[in-house]
Amino acid sequence: MMTNDYYLANTRSFRKLAPFYNLIASPLAKVRRRVVRLSGAKTGNKVLDVCTGTGSQAYAFGRIGCHVTGIDISPDMLQVAKRKNTCKNVKFQIADATSLPFEDKQFAVAPISLALHDMPREVRPRVLEEMKRVSQRLVVADYHIPENKVERWFHVSFTACYELGYYRDFAKQDLKGLLQQHGLKVIREGYGLINFIKIFVCESELSEFVDI
Repeated sequence: MMTNDYYLANTRSFRKLAPFYNLIASPLAKVRRRVVRLSGAKTGNKVLDVCTGTGSQAYAFGRIGCHVTGIDISPDMLQVAKRKNTCKNVKFQIADATSLPFEDKQFAVAPISLALHDMPREVRPRVLEEMKRVSQRLVVADYHIPENKVERWFHVSFTACYELGYYRDFAKQDLKGLLQQHGLKVIREGYGLINFIKIFVCESELSEFVDI
């Protein structure tokens, strides 16, 4: 039931946000570029941008010559993404991140940027498992939750004012620990917006990264 509520809330929220999302997310432009740099992606690599929204992260990879597929469950967000498409090497399609319509290890890199915190706890692992299945390397960018109790309280209280209700649960979960629980080895870490965003570059403990 909670998962169904999640899909309904997602559809309603992003239908309202879609026309304004690019403006709201404009401060993240440097974060998008940093995700690309840390990912190790190269020209010609196949990239799957999971929960692509209006496509800003997909285009960041597209601008370095990657062949990018951006997926999202929100048709309203994808409509905005497609309208601003100026890259022939970037395409978009409706897809559920918990059941990706792609073959195993089809992509060199699969980023997911600022999306896990908008999901219920039971959905996050399913998304990570699917990303792990279809790609060689994952890049996870999301809110950094400070360890200091006072800093954490201010950070969470402020961010919760504009995020969906799932964010507070996300803030209680150790993101790096979650990645490791799913057999993902963190090979690189970084920050964006000073230290407001944390970026993890991961590979399956059983795989070796090669160009695709």
